[in-house]
Amino acid sequence: MTSMRFLAVFLFLTMPMAAFAACEGRDLRDDLPNDVRAEMEQAAAATPYPEGNHWVATRGITVLHLIGTLHVNDPRMGPAADRLEPLIERANSVWFELNAADLAAFEREVMSNPKVALITEGPTLIELMSEEGWNRVAQALAERNVPAWMGAKMQPWVLGSVLSLPPCLMRDPEAKRGMDKRLSVLADMHDVPQHSLETGAELLALFTATPIEEQARELEMFSGSLGADADQLATLSEIYFEERHAEFIEFSRRDALARTGLSPESFDPLWESFMLDLVEGRNRNWMRHILDIRDKTAVIAVGAGHLHGESGLLNLLALEGYTLERAAF
Repeated sequence: MTSMRFLAVFLFLTMPMAAFAACEGRDLRDDLPNDVRAEMEQAAAATPYPEGNHWVATRGITVLHLIGTLHVNDPRMGPAADRLEPLIERANSVWFELNAADLAAFEREVMSNPKVALITEGPTLIELMSEEGWNRVAQALAERNVPAWMGAKMQPWVLGSVLSLPPCLMRDPEAKRGMDKRLSVLADMHDVPQHSLETGAELLALFTATPIEEQARELEMFSGSLGADADQLATLSEIYFEERHAEFIEFSRRDALARTGLSPESFDPLWESFMLDLVEGRNRNWMRHILDIRDKTAVIAVGAGHLHGESGLLNLLALEGYTLERAAF
């Protein structure tokens, strides 16, 4: 399996980001030539189910409310969560990628097990990367007040997670109050059972399946795009609240290609592998649990990037005989 195995890209694309007051930025789409923006929008529109952060899938008396989420905070989430609260209250269950308990256990495993998070033997990243590539990473670490020697001993996918967010966002105490967190709090308030669509072990396996040498190579290739800035976050946030998740992915692909400086010939296979493994593959694994929900009403809250596309959850449900209807978000 070859793809962008480090968590930076995973967070940035499958768990959409948002902008904060502490990270003021502007919409980068305004800088695009009209023909480029039109091409991007047309490509997104050609994707099955390209828009909508709330869809209702119905088959018989089974009703599934699919909610596209952001995993970090945005001030506009409060009103949106308030509008969704009646759905949570009436649901028989709420499903997340990882529910709060499983997510906490996953984080503990990563943080407490040196062999999971750190390079405990063999060469460090300084030795695995070129001097130029490591210098780019070291500069990004310095901007986050992380010593370079510490970053050099991190597993590449863990280091990527550190570099995936801009310093201003890392200082925001509200950063983790994303839509999934808000919906989890509502489920707690109304005593609605919460479940996970995958396990921490399954998620960890995605990030560690590739040999460390390959992870380091990919980290270096994408080092020019690590450390999202406020403008990127503002752009992606605006697209999310416009409920245009297919455009979100299309913009992210084009932006990542430009920032890495890679040729399309080098970039496209990595992108396609990423989409196959970390988006489409996970969607199909989640469907095993989703199709087991029968004769009940459930809320399924996942990153908005998982909704659209031929292998998106909405199309997969349609292929299973569900009737789909877009609903208010």
